[in-house]
Amino acid sequence: MQDLLFVVARVEKLHAPNQEIALLENAVTLLAEGSDGGFVGPSINEFFPEFFLFQGTPFEINRIIAIRLLMMVVLILLFWLGTRRMKLVPGRGQSLTEMALDVVRINIAEDLLGKKDGRRFLPLLTTIFFTTLAMNLPGIIPGLNVAGTSLVGLPIVMAVVAYVTFIYAGLRKHPGTFLKNSFFPPGVPWPIYIIVTPIEFFSIFILRPITLALRLLMNMVAGHLLLVLCFSATSWFLLEAPSFFKLFSIGTFAFGFVFSLFEILVAVLQAYVFTLLTTVYIQLALAEDH
Repeated sequence: MQDLLFVVARVEKLHAPNQEIALLENAVTLLAEGSDGGFVGPSINEFFPEFFLFQGTPFEINRIIAIRLLMMVVLILLFWLGTRRMKLVPGRGQSLTEMALDVVRINIAEDLLGKKDGRRFLPLLTTIFFTTLAMNLPGIIPGLNVAGTSLVGLPIVMAVVAYVTFIYAGLRKHPGTFLKNSFFPPGVPWPIYIIVTPIEFFSIFILRPITLALRLLMNMVAGHLLLVLCFSATSWFLLEAPSFFKLFSIGTFAFGFVFSLFEILVAVLQAYVFTLLTTVYIQLALAEDH
């Protein structure tokens, strides 16, 4: 605001026409009024809340970190309750737990890797799926309102875990040929390797973990910003807009409600896609072509 007033003063010193000075002053006034009571949309600062515990230490906790810790406790508690009294004839809690686990075991692990390798990598794939799902869902839970995966740290950690597992699976299954066949695919004429080898290195060893992390991150960021836009617009139209414009709050609330349902689907879908792609990468590493 002070910068704008400085510009107005400079224009006056240059002996600009009175009409231009008046228009500039009106624009500054409108900007000042809008900054006090106008509608303010979501910003990237939503993802960097203030720390409220252990400030100034390596263990600082803000709202997003607290959500991650909370969802981790909830996830452990749910699986503990569902498996603490395992019976041959399962009860309701055990049945729900087994159905949830079968989503990963049958539809992803064993379907792509077969029973032997599927069971071998099942603990990791199950952890990836339910951790991603649990961290995605707070984005639509009232009072939490932001996903634990909406900051890049957690998606990067999970992508690194998937990446290390993929490399481990390939080296363990094909210790002498995995890296060689990854960089120099068999059947390609030698001069073509000048082009193919850098492309293979970039796509397999760099692009895969980056796309895994960014796909998850961007979906959660976009969903959060969209919901904040809808519901903050609803609040502004309902409480501050002139009389007729208050009706617009009905539309923005309806859009927010629909997008909330859509975000539930996105949260589940992103957990499924992340786990599925991790499994596909492991499958490619185990393939006999190597």
